[in-house]
Amino acid sequence: MRIVVGEGSCGIAAGAQKVRNALLECDLGSASIGITGCIGMCYLEPIVDIYDDEGKLTRLVKVQPDDAEDIAEYARTGDTSKIERLIVSNEDSEFLEKQTRIALKRCGVINPDEIEDFIEHDGYTALKKCLCELTPEQVIEIIKTSGLAGRGGAGFPTWFKWNAARQSQSDVKYLICNADEGDPGAFMDRAVIESDPHNLIEGMLIGAYAIGAQHAVVYVRAEYPLAIKRLSRAIEQASEKGIIGNNIFGTDFSCDFTIKAGAGAFVCGEETALIESLEGHRGMPRLKPPFPAASGYWQQPSNINNVETFANVSWIINNGGEAFAAMGTENSKGTKVFAVTGKIKRSGLVEIPMGKTLKDVIFDIGGGIKNNKEFKAVQMGGPSGGCIPSELIDTVIDYKALGATGAIMGSGGMVVMDEDTCMVGMAKFFLDFTAKESCGKCIHCRIGTKRMLEMLERITKGEGKDGDIELLEELCYSVKDGALCGLGQTAPNPVLTTIKYFRNEYEAHINEKKCPAGECTDLIEYRIIEDKCKGCTLCARNCPVNAISGEVKKAHVINNETCIKCGKCYSSCKFGAIIKE
Repeated sequence: MRIVVGEGSCGIAAGAQKVRNALLECDLGSASIGITGCIGMCYLEPIVDIYDDEGKLTRLVKVQPDDAEDIAEYARTGDTSKIERLIVSNEDSEFLEKQTRIALKRCGVINPDEIEDFIEHDGYTALKKCLCELTPEQVIEIIKTSGLAGRGGAGFPTWFKWNAARQSQSDVKYLICNADEGDPGAFMDRAVIESDPHNLIEGMLIGAYAIGAQHAVVYVRAEYPLAIKRLSRAIEQASEKGIIGNNIFGTDFSCDFTIKAGAGAFVCGEETALIESLEGHRGMPRLKPPFPAASGYWQQPSNINNVETFANVSWIINNGGEAFAAMGTENSKGTKVFAVTGKIKRSGLVEIPMGKTLKDVIFDIGGGIKNNKEFKAVQMGGPSGGCIPSELIDTVIDYKALGATGAIMGSGGMVVMDEDTCMVGMAKFFLDFTAKESCGKCIHCRIGTKRMLEMLERITKGEGKDGDIELLEELCYSVKDGALCGLGQTAPNPVLTTIKYFRNEYEAHINEKKCPAGECTDLIEYRIIEDKCKGCTLCARNCPVNAISGEVKKAHVINNETCIKCGKCYSSCKFGAIIKE
């Protein structure tokens, strides 16, 4: 019997290491204990998987250190009576069963710290096939047949970038992986590196062989220490086996690997800004052309793809480009990984074939909205994306269909919002992020995002005025047309889409000085309904500024001049006596 504890960042944050330490102190009989990465069911962490001698899986969820003795008894005796409360429900099992996993196929299955585990699951077979049986041109042709597009957000054909770098003449070329995952709420790349680092290495080595690169570099954000640690170990193990280095698999192909820990600038998601950062400069985009395929890292031909793009490569080589292209839609092939967060019952990592709908992800796989509230919108593509309203819930997930809504596919962030979300406030949140992350190189982005943010801040404070909406739209298009790189060009998207689909909320903020969602603190007041108040004093005891007064068993009153609108009284009242206006 094997006991495997899920120790991705989400599992560790939920207490997985404490669970494993507790298990190690128990008598587990003949059972062994190990770790794995993130299976994607983040809402059920910590997760413990138990495999019997026949390989049958029993998955335990929301495990705590106090459960260790009961798990140990099951390991010794096979009696499930004490762990039945921990076994994943059939309903939750559907979260994985309804997915199609390619990039995530080994995540949460193998031990990311052991190369032998990766090799036992067909690891490095695709690399060996490429080096020993295929020419670089044939590899590029397979990727072309697959229709694999860059998963970092732009959706540019992967084969085209590889071919351009291949055709560039130079004795030195670089293959770079963009693992600087900067979108709020996105954690797809982090999970792949933490859970299946050798898959990234294999995909990158195949890409390096295809373009003729001798050097591979992974640019990963420094806020991912576990990812860096596990990738470093994987590189070391692969080097010891001769999979990284000189004359790989006895061929003429040689390639080394290095890791660069980035400082966390969102603009470094733009490839030329990333190259500037790699070279030790401030991350700011370069003018193009020349493109990186001709003059990139250290002015040498370079190719940049993100983690998920490389994570698909080995599967495509082993299964054929046609198999990958058979999934998805006419213009968007294969599968896509999403980090589903926000007001959703089942948050986590979801990988589905292109062509599924937003409804499939949010309601069928994600289980719908928390507390059974009304679905309002979903933000796609992070700060560079847009808000898609509930009436477009049947939108097909592919690059063209999402683009038609005003949003983008992006790297895969999917933030779900319910009826209590203020869409003006949501636009302000993303503008605050992009304004702070602007590198400042071009005036349109540096000044334009700041001015848009100032207007949104005025509107959410009840200081909006006639003409603000039209002025916002005009400013958005000016920034889109004039910004130098993708950050500035897409920064207005959250504002434009919320105005397009939720203009009534902007008008309510400006004309009525009201927030329909009741979320903007400057535009709401809390009031106690005298007939409903029982005088229990719970609200007064929870108020941090003593803004509530009244005698026991008599109706209380809120002093709105003192009230800081924290909402603690509203959430603590058991009788529905406090309303938000």
